[in-house]
Amino acid sequence: MRKRTFHEAYTETLYDIYHNPEFFNSPRGQKSREQLNYHLTLENPIERVTYLSSRKTNIVFNFAEVLWYLSGSNDLDFISYYNKKMPSYSMNKKTLTGTAYGPKIFEFGNAKLNQWNRIKNLLTQEDIDSKRAFIQIFDASELFVSENIDVSCTIGLQFFVREGELYMSSVMRANDAFRGMISDLFSFTFMQELMARELRLEVGEYFHNAGSIHIYDSDHEWAKTVLEEAENHHDIPEFEFPKMPEGNNWPSIETVLKYEELLRKDHISMTKNDIEMLDLPDYWKQILFLFSIYQHIAYKRDMDHSLFQSLLPIYQFFVRNKWFHYFSIEQKEEIQ
Repeated sequence: MRKRTFHEAYTETLYDIYHNPEFFNSPRGQKSREQLNYHLTLENPIERVTYLSSRKTNIVFNFAEVLWYLSGSNDLDFISYYNKKMPSYSMNKKTLTGTAYGPKIFEFGNAKLNQWNRIKNLLTQEDIDSKRAFIQIFDASELFVSENIDVSCTIGLQFFVREGELYMSSVMRANDAFRGMISDLFSFTFMQELMARELRLEVGEYFHNAGSIHIYDSDHEWAKTVLEEAENHHDIPEFEFPKMPEGNNWPSIETVLKYEELLRKDHISMTKNDIEMLDLPDYWKQILFLFSIYQHIAYKRDMDHSLFQSLLPIYQFFVRNKWFHYFSIEQKEEIQ
């Protein structure tokens, strides 16, 4: 499959798996419909979101998850603040193993190898045409841990510099077409763009490969509703997803992570002026606006609507769609 944007790819992928499964099976007792050997080419990886209202994309979680990866953390408290289901994947209720890609990327194995820096050096100082720029995520040892419920879905990420553009290919052993694909594509293409900016290259195509792509029966009715929306409503909001600033974004990421932790732990609150005064590009300030809005939601406080008004229209769309009643006149409460 070749599509220009993820919105187009998500709709068609969901339709195909839902209506044309190759297999019906029950891995780990969870009934699902499945296809094998799925491949997608995304021509514009920066357009990494779907606008289907009934799907209720959680843009805050999308940014939180990829920043969790980039922080190198496997801390359950970090990501479970944004997704209350995450503790069910942790064996010790403190950390995550397979789902936490950050330690795999930045401290892989006993030698704690920084694969990100190795790939960057390989593509800039050694061999720009290299076919070895591969970041390993899945570790065979994960399969040898008794009753491990958190085995990495992603095998690895491969980067290619070709004709002034950075292409990236992900390889997954399995991908949930309804849920996981949304956050995985967001995170992987975000990392592709981050590396491209760091290498001062244009963002090339993104290739997504999954051994098994599936929809669980527990999501059958919701997926049906989303597909009905896609069939009956063809108008896509005319948004353009923001582009990351050129150059080295790591100082900005470190600043965002510092304030993210303070907000998450409720050590501070931030006003519109607090965020605007930070020495950050607007791209990264927008993410802090999102995290500050979510702090009000997570701690069930009255919303500071000046934060919402400071968001770009694309982010306003997602926040309002996900937490509609928080931003209605009649009622200010989170949709559960």
